[in-house]
Amino acid sequence: MLNIQDHLGRTVTLPNPPKRIISLVPAITDTMYHLGLEDKIIGRTRFCIHPKDKVKQAVNIGGTKEIKLDRIHELKPDLIIAEKEENTKEIVETLEQYYPVFVFEVKKIADVYRMIEDVGMLTEFEEESTKLVADIQHAFSMLPNVHGKRAAYVIWQRPYMVVGKDTYIQSLLQEMGFANPFVTYEGRYPVVTEEDFQQAELDYILLATEPYPFREKHLEEFQEMLPNVKPVIVDGEMFWYGARMVEATAYFRETFPEI
Repeated sequence: MLNIQDHLGRTVTLPNPPKRIISLVPAITDTMYHLGLEDKIIGRTRFCIHPKDKVKQAVNIGGTKEIKLDRIHELKPDLIIAEKEENTKEIVETLEQYYPVFVFEVKKIADVYRMIEDVGMLTEFEEESTKLVADIQHAFSMLPNVHGKRAAYVIWQRPYMVVGKDTYIQSLLQEMGFANPFVTYEGRYPVVTEEDFQQAELDYILLATEPYPFREKHLEEFQEMLPNVKPVIVDGEMFWYGARMVEATAYFRETFPEI
């Protein structure tokens, strides 16, 4: 057995290594498959959709905020992976009564590297996790630099919600040189108004395809609201942390070539 502290400082006791893993975190599920852990992943949420050719072999145990406990009991996991923002405290407290639950916390790029390394350590896939971290770091060395352009990353409308402080997406925007005026607002995903947008002196407004499905039809709406700001539809999945960061660099270089 292995006694280890998770990212919240909780002591977790689990088999060394675990052989029956449930992941409640889409980006971490994707990363685990990338590391080659498909034989150990027995359950995942319905939002764990990548890699598409592999996730269907794992049982759908519900969502990231509401789980089907009976399905989890049937699977008899020896490790459940959660993340502080993605999953609720109530879910963790319920599951830890029965199973080892390792909670990650990802708020910035450095936390992603720690997450990948810890997944490798927990599963005895250290070599694979070390390689993935190196691959991401190499890719991110080629991120575009937008030289302080001001941008809002919009994740919802009615009400409008944007990415704020202490989030991986904000860390990524900062790494690319974007200035996000909404990091001074309260909360990690503050609710903002049309007036807030107009007063933010934005150069760009980035409309993410998830969780709200912004599409081309929304560009006109934002262009009318902000005639001097360029609206851009961005693929929300490219802003996932973990294994997807490797391919994301090419996407960002293509999306922001003229900046």
